[in-house]
Amino acid sequence: MKLSQVKNILKSVEAVNFILADGTSVPEHFHVTEVGLITKNFIDCGGTVRKETVVNFQLWDANDFEHRLKPQKLLNIIELSEKVLGIEDFEIEVEYQAQTIGKYDLDFNGNDFVLLDKKTACLAQDQCGIPSEKPKVRLSDMNNEASCCTPGGSCC
Repeated sequence: MKLSQVKNILKSVEAVNFILADGTSVPEHFHVTEVGLITKNFIDCGGTVRKETVVNFQLWDANDFEHRLKPQKLLNIIELSEKVLGIEDFEIEVEYQAQTIGKYDLDFNGNDFVLLDKKTACLAQDQCGIPSEKPKVRLSDMNNEASCCTPGGSCC
């Protein structure tokens, strides 16, 4: 989800709620402790130089049970961040503390913002020898091939 989409949603909702993909709610008294711009420069395993830029929201459960972040307040924080940091309309990445700091993609289900699990992936599969799909082999076909692992075979 891009920053512009979040801003549009914040203009139309009455509350800011986040849930994890498994349905667990982020406590209502969370704080947005950071809105930032993160740029990652890296080389993938195939040697290609890459650059990714995201807008980062950091959520924190502070045990401040009287705190409720209102949509307009979050919108004001985002607009100040855009002005001061020069943030553009990038994808959103959310950090939230579980056992360790988790990074999540963001979606909206019509009522709540949803923290979607992020996955790692090889960006250069064509260059590092990972097949796009595991080849399917029938065991019965293997027995019909040159049976090297039979008595008198040449594999041992």
